[in-house]
Amino acid sequence: MDVPGPVSRRAAAAAATMLLRTARVPRECWFLPTALICAYGFFASLRPSEPFLTPYLLGPDKNLTEREVFNEIYPVWTYSYLVLLFPVFLATDYLRYKPVVLLQGLSLIVTWFMLLYAQGLLAIQFLEFFYGIATATEIAYYSYIYSVVDLSMYQKVTSYCRSATLVGFTVGSVLGQILVSVADWSLFSLNVISLTCVSVAFAVAWFLPMPQKSLFFHHVPASQGMNGIKVQNGGISTNTSASNHLPQWEDVESKIPLNTEEPPMEEQGSKPDRLLVLRVLWNDFLICYSSRPLLCWSVWWALSTCGYFQVVNYAQGLWEQVMPSRHASIYNGGVEAVSTLLGAVAVFAVGYIKISWSTWGELTLSVFSLLIAAAVYIMDTVGNIWVCYASYVVFRIIYMLLITIATFQIAASLSMERYALVFGVNTFIALALQTLLTVIVVDASGLGLEITTQFFIYAGYFALIAVVFLANGAVSIMKKYRKQEDPESRSQATTS
Repeated sequence: MDVPGPVSRRAAAAAATMLLRTARVPRECWFLPTALICAYGFFASLRPSEPFLTPYLLGPDKNLTEREVFNEIYPVWTYSYLVLLFPVFLATDYLRYKPVVLLQGLSLIVTWFMLLYAQGLLAIQFLEFFYGIATATEIAYYSYIYSVVDLSMYQKVTSYCRSATLVGFTVGSVLGQILVSVADWSLFSLNVISLTCVSVAFAVAWFLPMPQKSLFFHHVPASQGMNGIKVQNGGISTNTSASNHLPQWEDVESKIPLNTEEPPMEEQGSKPDRLLVLRVLWNDFLICYSSRPLLCWSVWWALSTCGYFQVVNYAQGLWEQVMPSRHASIYNGGVEAVSTLLGAVAVFAVGYIKISWSTWGELTLSVFSLLIAAAVYIMDTVGNIWVCYASYVVFRIIYMLLITIATFQIAASLSMERYALVFGVNTFIALALQTLLTVIVVDASGLGLEITTQFFIYAGYFALIAVVFLANGAVSIMKKYRKQEDPESRSQATTS
């Protein structure tokens, strides 16, 4: 089972906001559903065995070979996630969230039950498919809460839900490391704890209130407005867009008014609901990606997320090569916990960075992409497990820092519904690229390369991203300064 890490959760959370304009209960009723969904998120993420998955599959419990694990089993998650992402997105809205949350909980139970008792290559590949279902259905977790609380509570409940999964993942990683290193528990026992936790999460999900309406298939009639929102036959336009304003130090040309243009109105009942949903999504897609700044940040998002998935998913395999778990103590859980916490600190620091991103953003992406390439290269070539661990921590911190900046830059000029669409499209493209990379580099039906050779390719991949954005950034800066030096251009800008 691959470990998609926080990025897939972030992607699910981003896409989930596209499903948030639904019926709401009174504000005083927010506490119970929020507490239940947070409890579900905490226990669903509390999986102490996850950082030790690769040693478990290679160990005596499953007795699989490295080629089977890396080249035939792990790629199944990538393919499953890609195929299921869009259908699950639509099903989440059509079924009104809760059934898909239950499906996620059930998929996690099946996954860990099979981890305990399934044997053989084919069985573990089916396990990966079920984990792909669990990953794709994370969107239901992040979008459910918006369907049962008032708009004024969005910021608070969002922080609670995301914190619940972060705390659950961190506590699980630390707990797993302590039980392995101090209490000398077996990896099989860690999987028993993980199965127990996801079973508790599934039980909690049954008590969630059932939402009555959703954004697309069970939407509010067009004549009805609520909380400053106008619903247009399944599409949405916001009269105001809070938190869509750029900081004072940002340049004017980065403020693309994408949150003011709406797709054309459709006559009620002129087309089936399903076709109308796709039409609204397509119109918004064309509007959003007509912006060059947004397109630039989205390209980096998709390219870097593809590489991030690959590194995080196969890092345990590289660590196993550097320091086999059967010969020494491993600290995978501690490394995951430290990298997550330090990454959260870096993300918090983004709010205090003051820079003209429209001018220097592409060069910044280039420099930090090069640092990511260096970290992956060091991780691959230095045969010391502690250097490998440290490089992994640096890799995750830089990525989480940059993806947060990219998220803000994309969201700053868009209405909430549209940046959810953009995030979902970017994630889908990232998964498509990852699938292509997996088929060529990892899958046994492709090249089926050794894990060390794979990481050398990933380092080169990030270096190529750095070169592309360095060239593009240099050209953008030169054009910008030429425009400033041109008296006619300055005169036009002043008039405007």
